[in-house]
Amino acid sequence: MRETPEELAALQALLDNSLTSATSHLRSIIDAENTISAEQLTQTLTGMCTLALSTVTAKGEPRISGVDGHFLHGQWHFGTARTAAKARHLAVRPAASVAHLRGENLGVFTHGTVEILNPLDSEPGSGWPELLAYLQDFYGGDAFDWDNEVVYYRLRPHWMTVYAPDVTRLAP
Repeated sequence: MRETPEELAALQALLDNSLTSATSHLRSIIDAENTISAEQLTQTLTGMCTLALSTVTAKGEPRISGVDGHFLHGQWHFGTARTAAKARHLAVRPAASVAHLRGENLGVFTHGTVEILNPLDSEPGSGWPELLAYLQDFYGGDAFDWDNEVVYYRLRPHWMTVYAPDVTRLAP
């Protein structure tokens, strides 16, 4: 777990506010009995988590694809090839949604805005050196041309909810 107490508090507030503002239908599925705390979530989302990433084309058409997600400091981080369609979509329309599902045991649903952490033509985003060190440790330092081949994003969430009906069945 890499979250500070302040990051955990902010994540818990986000989870609470998101559920409070959710539709009655969603609240009939996710309630206090079927969710987990920010601390439990950060302990569960370790290592690489496959995400379904939703972006929007220039024509307003939705697109979904898979990415390697890493949940660090209470936010999703993910990357793709700089030449990927999703990278083009996010460059002009940075709103995105991600979902991480583990069968019927866990569903993490997040909406927010992405920021590029390692842009080609400007200074890196805050936290990029720490994230790069983490990623190089995880994937290997020579797995990619980290400066030119891949683009990494942080999803700054404005809404997030977690479905976890049985905490005992959650495994990292």
